Amino acid sequence: MTIIVTGGAGFIGSNFIFYMLKAHPDYRIVCLDKLTYAGNLSTLSGVMEQKNFRFVKLDICDREGVFGLFREEKPDIVVNFAAESHVDRSIDDPGVFLQTNVIGTSVLLDACRAFGTGRFHQVSTDEVYGDLPLDRPDLFFTEQTPIHASSPYSASKASADLLVMAYHRTYGLPATISRCSNTYGPYHFPEKLIPLMIANCLNDRPLPVYGQGLNVRDWLYVEDHCRAIDLIIHKGRAGEVYNVGGHNEMRNIDIVKLICRELGKPESLITYVTDRKGHDMRYAIDPTKIHDELGWLPVTKFADGIKKTIRWYLDNRDWWQDIISGEYTKYYEKMYGNRGKA
Repeated sequence: MTIIVTGGAGFIGSNFIFYMLKAHPDYRIVCLDKLTYAGNLSTLSGVMEQKNFRFVKLDICDREGVFGLFREEKPDIVVNFAAESHVDRSIDDPGVFLQTNVIGTSVLLDACRAFGTGRFHQVSTDEVYGDLPLDRPDLFFTEQTPIHASSPYSASKASADLLVMAYHRTYGLPATISRCSNTYGPYHFPEKLIPLMIANCLNDRPLPVYGQGLNVRDWLYVEDHCRAIDLIIHKGRAGEVYNVGGHNEMRNIDIVKLICRELGKPESLITYVTDRKGHDMRYAIDPTKIHDELGWLPVTKFADGIKKTIRWYLDNRDWWQDIISGEYTKYYEKMYGNRGKA
């Protein structure tokens, strides 16, 4: 079995590669990644020399390059993690998101058709559903929830999802989609909430929190997420969407305070900044379908997962310090330096 994993040098993609190489040691894993700011080749250093692993630096929008790789590898399965995924960046430059997330996905779909790939899996997000009100804790996203994207990022992912389902219906392409809640764990790019707060805490820097930090997210540990995708690509029904959620709803401000406590840092580091445009209030997923059909449930409680995550960042300072000392520093100042207090 040969699996092409796009975006495999990123956060969830790299964790998926590690998971699959361990769970299916007889599989061949080919990682395709453009190595943008969020793709870090050092993340894959531990598997680069394995005989059943190959890394290819390539943009999924490069039709000639993608078709050449498919012609060479003839993949049985393609799992598409490759995406521009940072909401703030999509507000700043929507065009890049449309190019990668929509056009790039179409290139992969065409390649799967041309070379008879047995399964195409699109890794999507719960953000395509929009948001839920804070005063209705009884409401959850299901696979039947209408798409109602709030940001250029979520709109581009929703567009890609529609394209995947259109290729399934029109061409009979065997495809599946997973829509996940907020994922956290090792190798998470330090622009996202949890790794950003850990890194800033360890450096005694201000902890920028949008608005009053009341936004609620459903958190899923990355290994649980990887296990769900493994089940979907092997046992999921073609043409279906599967919601993957952690049943771990937390307010942003409560997560930041928890990280402060775990690291022994004062809450006085918290700085409330002007809220993001169109900021969704609450995400919450109902994972009943994937549980009933495939037997999946998250096994990592947030209290345990956050401790493991913090420990990983403590033990792997070189990985994230190399990132925040480079170009990311300029972007960080652009996003938070001029926002002012809320």
